[in-house]
Amino acid sequence: MRELPQSLTPPRKGDAIETEIQLSRRAVLTGAGALALLGVAGCSQTLDLPSLQLDDTATGSIPIRPSISVDKNITSPDVMYAALTDGGFNVPEVPYLKVKSEFRRQIVVDPTGEAPGTIVVHLQERKLYLVQPGGDAIRYGVGIGKDGFRWSGRANIQYGKEWPVWTPPPEMIARKPELVKWQGGQPGGLDNPLGARALYIYQDGRDTGYRIHGSPEWWSIGQAMSSGCVRLINQDIIDLYSRVSRKNPVVVV
Repeated sequence: MRELPQSLTPPRKGDAIETEIQLSRRAVLTGAGALALLGVAGCSQTLDLPSLQLDDTATGSIPIRPSISVDKNITSPDVMYAALTDGGFNVPEVPYLKVKSEFRRQIVVDPTGEAPGTIVVHLQERKLYLVQPGGDAIRYGVGIGKDGFRWSGRANIQYGKEWPVWTPPPEMIARKPELVKWQGGQPGGLDNPLGARALYIYQDGRDTGYRIHGSPEWWSIGQAMSSGCVRLINQDIIDLYSRVSRKNPVVVV
């Protein structure tokens, strides 16, 4: 036991009880504080958090879901939306800071519950999900059809085309007579409404007339202004197109 410093005056007889009470109180408080710290430290004798080796399972021994996957094509926006050359066309960069972050390409926990490989278009959210194995999904922002021009249901991708020709349907030409010049088809290119890629949606073996396609109008993503098709930023449709194959299921809700 440590000796008291010589300069301290020993307590008088009348002070002994008070000193003992103070020491007892201090011991109780110190002990309570130590117990609290032990509780925080998971009953460890120190607060060295890295050495705690905490169990990474939830109550009931249900494993915590692992982190979302890593994909070399899901990177920073300045890389994903940079200018590129594709099919002989110089696709301009997208000013991604003007696009809401929720509409930029990213990996998320799959909210759809659909099988891997399924394309899910959520019209109200203005988002497209490509379901991945392991519980993830790649999410893209989309533009959708105006009221009266939307389609929903279950179908599949019958085929896809790079820099597709766009042929306006007769009903559209009737609404916009200036499109008559393209009644034989507008060649693929930077000004083509179908953009860099198009995925053609069929239901029960029949063409629905609806497409998932690119668009040079990046500012329209998140909006309802198309004639029913689902549009993506050109850089995003190029990425999506590289991940799907014929007969991918499509769900539009």
